[in-house]
Amino acid sequence: MNIAEAKQQVKDTIEAYLAVDDQGRPLLDTARQRPVFLVGAPGIGKTAIMAQIAQELGIGLVSYSMTHHTRQSALGLPFIVHEEFEGLEYEASEYTMSEIIASVYAYMKKSGVRRGILFLDEINCVSETLYPSMLQFLQFKTFGRHAVPEGWIIACAGNPPEYNKSVHEFDVVTLDRVKKISVEPDFGAWKAYAVSKGTHPAILTFLEIKKNRFYSIEASLDGKSFVTARGWDDLSDMMGVFERLGKAVDYDLVVQYVQNEAIAREFAAYYDLFNKYRDDYRIDEILAGGDVAGIIERAAVAEFDERLSLVGLLLDAVCGDMADIVAETDVLVALRDDLRGLKPAAEEGGDVRGLLDELERTRTSQLELGVAAGNLSKGRRATAEAELDGIAALRQAVDGAAPQDAFALASQAFAARAAALQARAADVEQRLARAFAFVEAAFGDAQEMVVFTTELTSRTSSARYIAQYGSESYFAHNQDMILSDRQRELRRRVEDLDV
Repeated sequence: MNIAEAKQQVKDTIEAYLAVDDQGRPLLDTARQRPVFLVGAPGIGKTAIMAQIAQELGIGLVSYSMTHHTRQSALGLPFIVHEEFEGLEYEASEYTMSEIIASVYAYMKKSGVRRGILFLDEINCVSETLYPSMLQFLQFKTFGRHAVPEGWIIACAGNPPEYNKSVHEFDVVTLDRVKKISVEPDFGAWKAYAVSKGTHPAILTFLEIKKNRFYSIEASLDGKSFVTARGWDDLSDMMGVFERLGKAVDYDLVVQYVQNEAIAREFAAYYDLFNKYRDDYRIDEILAGGDVAGIIERAAVAEFDERLSLVGLLLDAVCGDMADIVAETDVLVALRDDLRGLKPAAEEGGDVRGLLDELERTRTSQLELGVAAGNLSKGRRATAEAELDGIAALRQAVDGAAPQDAFALASQAFAARAAALQARAADVEQRLARAFAFVEAAFGDAQEMVVFTTELTSRTSSARYIAQYGSESYFAHNQDMILSDRQRELRRRVEDLDV
């Protein structure tokens, strides 16, 4: 299965393992909760989905790579204890708590989170001396005498032996104690993640045109050359920083992440073309409603790769606008709920300024705990930080006001911010309408329009924007696309009847 399907399988499994009955007992006995074991090629996102699952479920995550662990660090160190039984005194060996188990307790103490995932990466690369103990751990969830705390689910990952010389193939006895999930590279599954993450549009359009460049591991005289999802992901982040600093994004940079010389050179050349298209097609001018007759003429006769790159540039611009609107909406929803929570106390004569101070302390504490737990996504953290800024702005709005007027002033400040967002959303709809008009004028209802409309439907930011604010231009063209699909289906049926 692909990584998206594997993620859902793991998420469903963890939810099942954590489910309890009315008496708080696990629906599935702990002894029957097999550790999840993800097996797949390197760099396809096995580790990343564990963090995503923990964030989505609001639980903790403690990760360990097993490649560096010895028997002592995993099991703990021995020490001598004095024992006595019916007059017989003797010395016995015990072990300190495993570093791995101890890290779970340390995490709970720091974050306050009591349930989570203990993720052991490269588990099939453990040393020979540790292998028997790993079998015990997978079956009984214990290292020595110390068990994994209640509420913590064990998940593991590893590479097949053809990718890693250190791999020990698990025997049937071991495999019979895990829930094995095999994962294969898949561009479609990665693309959904990459779009939501904000992967550089040059990478997205390049791989959309040449999907077979997404993942590759080849043996050569100089060793292995490879391209992985992790490589594209990391390259995207570095490209964003380099562009911001005005540094050159060239082959020398690309090949550090895309470690296949031919593909690295191909993408570096495409990146130069992509920037040329960005300059030549003047995306901002198209979306601002400028005179684009000449640009339309050029686009209409361009090669397919160039047309698809242009569509990608338009999507990146309008989806970026929509993402900003959606992010601000999330902040306003949080502030709205904050004001609703304060309203009863304010109506009873409470000090609104003091209430806002207390709210800020509460939200700050929640944010700090979330950061310590590591289960806040980048988006959720940004929303929480912006909410704190919004609370500070509300507090500033009521400074010096009479107590009876304070809540009304805070509400007015919120309403003004909401009105400004509505105006921004209206501007975004105009930009989207101009993008649709351009694509229609240049390409008609051809494949480019289908790609543009489909991408707006599938991308999280644009789908949320359209659901919350509507879009006449989107619905008009989406309806046309649906009708065209129906017409093609009817034509196909008629042709079948003629046969």
